[in-house]
Amino acid sequence: MFDPWQQVGTPEPLVPRPVQSDKKKSEGGKSKKKKPIVLVVDDERLIADTMAEILRRSGYHSLRAYDGQTALELAIQVSPDFVLTDVVMPHMNGVQLAIAVSKVLPKTEILLLSGQAGVTEIMERGRKEGYSFELIAKPVHPEILLQRLKT
Repeated sequence: MFDPWQQVGTPEPLVPRPVQSDKKKSEGGKSKKKKPIVLVVDDERLIADTMAEILRRSGYHSLRAYDGQTALELAIQVSPDFVLTDVVMPHMNGVQLAIAVSKVLPKTEILLLSGQAGVTEIMERGRKEGYSFELIAKPVHPEILLQRLKT
């Protein structure tokens, strides 16, 4: 049974993204592109933390959440460019999260990750609601993930 007082995903502190152009001025007056924001969601903290750190070191602004509800609230606050979410999670699975994010942030690109067989039923429920998301098998090599984010 779900305990609402149980501490769940505690993402790092964040500053809401200002609504401005995608380019920022550097000190020399030249414009530079902002770092893409990636929200990593996985109920396995080590996986979420590791992926977020890899992304951060690769030039992305990465945030993490450990459950779907926290991730949805965080996504609404910061409008990430990407959401990378595990499919199989308790309470709100990755497809449910992806649908919810797509409804409120249609420009956010969503990639589903799963290391478990049997996610086809969950994916099919999303398709029946009119949503189709890319699924990447875990474990995913960091270089493959970074290459996919760049395309």
